[in-house]
Amino acid sequence: MNWRRGLHDGLAIGLGYLSVSFSFGIMAVNSGLSWWQAILISLTNLTSAGQVAGVGIMSASGGLIEMAVTQFIINLRYSLMGISLSQKTDDSMTLPKRLIGSFFITDEIFGVACMSDKVTFGYLTGLAVLPVAGWTTGTALGAVLGNILPSIVTNSLAIGIYGMFAAIVLPVCRRSKIIAVSCGISVMLALIFRYVPFLNEHVSSGFAIIICAVAAALAGVFMTPPDTEQQGGQVNG
Repeated sequence: MNWRRGLHDGLAIGLGYLSVSFSFGIMAVNSGLSWWQAILISLTNLTSAGQVAGVGIMSASGGLIEMAVTQFIINLRYSLMGISLSQKTDDSMTLPKRLIGSFFITDEIFGVACMSDKVTFGYLTGLAVLPVAGWTTGTALGAVLGNILPSIVTNSLAIGIYGMFAAIVLPVCRRSKIIAVSCGISVMLALIFRYVPFLNEHVSSGFAIIICAVAAALAGVFMTPPDTEQQGGQVNG
């Protein structure tokens, strides 16, 4: 019953992933990867931002340390999601089941799972089936059709995944000035690394992503005001 409920709840996520990963498949092939390499990346990673950054590093012949640090920073949020989700798991969620379930945690799967009172292993795996299938199938379609469709079509479709990132970030930026400023700092630094000749030649794309992400995160931390409730507790104490 829990598995079927999870399968039902994951349908919308799977359909969304199908369209977005189509763009990733095209982008991966355009970056020099073969169709089966693109599919293997999506099947074993399931992280849109991490995969886009990883393909960029591979196409630029980046090193393993650069790749590892970039993926650690980009995907660190999944660790926090896992900790939060673990508070909702029942007693049947043993350590091996937690390790398996942790692979399926994405932003969308986490958001849907958090709406449940209790998260069982059956529900989590059922919730992940269609998103994993959709993400992998969409990548396969994009990677294969990218060699068939005209270049003007594939180049247009390849930017779809960046549109998804913009759709995620922009609404949050409208609600929070701190996040908007942090994103602006990241964009400005990315432009500097891209268009300043010395930096573009001597700083690889992976380390540029690391610097931009860390700088934006630190800026957001320093701009965030102290919690007023916590301040009041300290004063009263």
